[in-house]
Amino acid sequence: MYEKILVPIDGSHASKRGLTEAIRLAKHHKARVRLIHVVDEFIVTPTLESGRYVDEIQNSFRQDGRRLLVKAEALVRKHGITADSVMFEIVGGHAAEIIVAQAKKWRADIIVIGTHGRRGVRRLVMGSDAEEVVRTSPVPVLLVRPKRSGHD
Repeated sequence: MYEKILVPIDGSHASKRGLTEAIRLAKHHKARVRLIHVVDEFIVTPTLESGRYVDEIQNSFRQDGRRLLVKAEALVRKHGITADSVMFEIVGGHAAEIIVAQAKKWRADIIVIGTHGRRGVRRLVMGSDAEEVVRTSPVPVLLVRPKRSGHD
């Protein structure tokens, strides 16, 4: 039985599908949900000339992350599920490390994560936080892929 479900979200279609599945699972098990979002500040590398703009972009990432968490938390609660949310900021590194650390700290029973399901070169180039979570997680991980359209 799952009592604590950890759900990393990033606003992508895959992430939304993961959240939908986590809500279904939480309803079935009468579990609570913790949503997490990781802002990677390394995405924007500052230079002397662009420092001010980098700060604005990073602040925008933080604001977007907070909005994403508020909206997702409201959706979970709308379904009668107890929820909370946490945002983390990293500089470089992998979101997977934060996700796994949070699963340990919060004592999650399962992680439900949306994945794009990339393969081959696209996975090698873009990396896969979901894959790293699966390899390093101390708890079961449910990967949820987005529905495929007829064009995929």
